[in-house]
Amino acid sequence: QVQLVESGGGLVQPGGSLRLSCAASGVMSGVYAMGWYRQFPGKQREVVALMRVIHGGSTNYADSVKGRFTISRDNAKKTLYLDMDSLKPEDSAVYYCNAEWSDGLSHTVYWGQGTQVTVSS
Repeated sequence: QVQLVESGGGLVQPGGSLRLSCAASGVMSGVYAMGWYRQFPGKQREVVALMRVIHGGSTNYADSVKGRFTISRDNAKKTLYLDMDSLKPEDSAVYYCNAEWSDGLSHTVYWGQGTQVTVSS
């Protein structure tokens, strides 16, 4: 079992910055990727940024956030971050942390509870 708890959301003005945190706990040894997703009202959850936590820690970003958002991880703190700069009103959404776990036989996707980000003047 992996537990994920997001924090750091809130209200920010356009052009501002926020840092989201995702504190992970539980059996992390099988986690091979972590990421951030967001969900707009009435829409399906979409990927924002992904990081492989093994094999070099490569990252991928949605085109809409490239150059503005940065995903990173502090292994000692078991915490995943999303630094969001130059925020736009269209970035307003509920942001979720995600962890993908596998033991080679089974695969499980874990989600946090989400944190609201609102970009508005």
